[in-house]
Amino acid sequence: MSKSDVNPVEQVGHAVGQAVEDIGAYIRQQREGAQVSLRQLARLAGVSNPYLSQVERGLRKPSAEILQQIAKGLRISAEALYVRAGILEERPAGAVTDAVFADLDLTERQKQVLLDVYQSFRRENEAAPLAGIDPTGSSTNGDASSSGSPD
Repeated sequence: MSKSDVNPVEQVGHAVGQAVEDIGAYIRQQREGAQVSLRQLARLAGVSNPYLSQVERGLRKPSAEILQQIAKGLRISAEALYVRAGILEERPAGAVTDAVFADLDLTERQKQVLLDVYQSFRRENEAAPLAGIDPTGSSTNGDASSSGSPD
């Protein structure tokens, strides 16, 4: 049987199974990185130890609500967990967002400010080519007199 003969339902089932394994491994990685025990995270998330263990091993698929509680307990972005679980599609620059939210030394407010500034720069750089501006600071229209430097 060729790859094109695979039943679409089986493909979706495999993708969902992979997402469940990925989210569990990701939660475990984040928990261990934060030096939080399984028991501590289960308590913070309001779930039982066995349930959280099953999630981490890819045997259970947590709901969006449980993912939100786990994210809160780990002090990471719920969005990052939703993407890993296949609930949300990854946005461009997701790695930067994940890195900021994974930093345990920053407060939630500091994380949000960093991401706001980052998004502002991205929007500015996306709009720059439309306005004939090189994001590096030089003009893209070839007019040397518009470079802003004194003659």
